[in-house]
Amino acid sequence: MPITKIHARQIYDSRGNPTVEVDLYTDKGVFRAAVPSGASTGVHEALELRDKDKKVHHGKGVLKAVANINEKIAPALIAKNFCVTQQRDIDQFMLALDGTENKSNLGANAILGVSLAVAKAGAVHKGMPLYKYLAELAGVSKISIGMDVAASEFYKEGKYDLDFKNPKSDPSKWLTGDQLAALYQTFIKEYPVVSIEDAFDQDDWDNWGKLKAATNIQLVGDDLTVTNPKRIRQAIDKKSCNCLLLKVNQIGSVTESIEAAKLSRSNGWGVMVSHRSGETEDTFIADLVVGLATGQIKTGAPCRSERLAKYNQLLRIEEELGKDAVYAGQNFRNPV
Repeated sequence: MPITKIHARQIYDSRGNPTVEVDLYTDKGVFRAAVPSGASTGVHEALELRDKDKKVHHGKGVLKAVANINEKIAPALIAKNFCVTQQRDIDQFMLALDGTENKSNLGANAILGVSLAVAKAGAVHKGMPLYKYLAELAGVSKISIGMDVAASEFYKEGKYDLDFKNPKSDPSKWLTGDQLAALYQTFIKEYPVVSIEDAFDQDDWDNWGKLKAATNIQLVGDDLTVTNPKRIRQAIDKKSCNCLLLKVNQIGSVTESIEAAKLSRSNGWGVMVSHRSGETEDTFIADLVVGLATGQIKTGAPCRSERLAKYNQLLRIEEELGKDAVYAGQNFRNPV
C-alpha cells in the first residue's frame, strides 16, 4: 500500500502553541497524526523546528516544518514508492534526507509527524490495532509514589536551588548534590517512593551515579537521556540510572523510539512512555506503551481531552485483548 499524498498543516496544541499535523493518504484512506511539544527541553534533544518570527506566535510558528513536509519530505517519499509497512526504511530515508544528527535541517517535528502517520497507516494495512502493530515493529490497594523532580530546571552554579521561583533566593541555602541525594533518601525512607525522575541535572553524571549506587528504587532519565541512544549508552556505561523516559518527539521517529526502548530493556532498564506538556488528542503513545509492553505510562491527570484520550485508548485496548491483557502492577519495572 504505497503513499499517494502527504499534506501537513499548522494546528494548535493544548498550550495554544502551534504544532504540526500530518495527513497521509493511501488507497485505504487518510491517516492523521499530530506532534506534541514540551515546555522543558533537554539540551541534547532532537531539534523542534520553529519559525522564530517574533511577530507571529511569539516566534513559535511551525510553518517552516510544515513546508519541509509538503515541499521536501512528501515528494521524496512518494517518489520512492515505499509501502507504509516499511516503517524503518521510511524513517531511515527521512533521517538521511535531513542529514543532521539532531534533525535540525527538516526538524524533528516534521519527521515525527510523518513517522507517526506512517505507523498508523501501516497498522491499517496489516489489519491490526496500532498497539499490536507497534509490538510487531518492536519484535510488552497501596499507592506508590513516583516523583518528577526536573532538577535541571533549578540547577545553578553547580548547586540546586529549591527556592528557584523566588527571585530573591538565598544562594547560601542552595543544596549540593550530596545534600539533595540525602533529601531523596529521607523521602524514600519515610514515604513509599518507588521512582524518581531527573533527580539531578542532565549533565551531573557524578551525582546520578552516586545515587544509583546508593538505592534500589527506579531512577528515570528524561533530560539525562532525551530518548537518544548515544545518551542512553552513556548513562548505561556510567551506571547513572535504570529507566528510560521515552518521548517520541525527543528523538523524532517511531523506529528510533523503538530502538531506544530495546536498547534500554536489553541492559536491564525499565521504560516509561511519556506525554508532553503540549499534547494533542492523538492517542499514539497509548498504543506504544502496550505495543512495547513497558508497563509504565506517564500521561497526566484524568482531565482535559488530550490526557483522557490516552486512558480511553488503553481501555479500548484492554477490552480487545480480553484475558490477554495483564496489568503490570508492582511488576512495572519488569512487566514481561
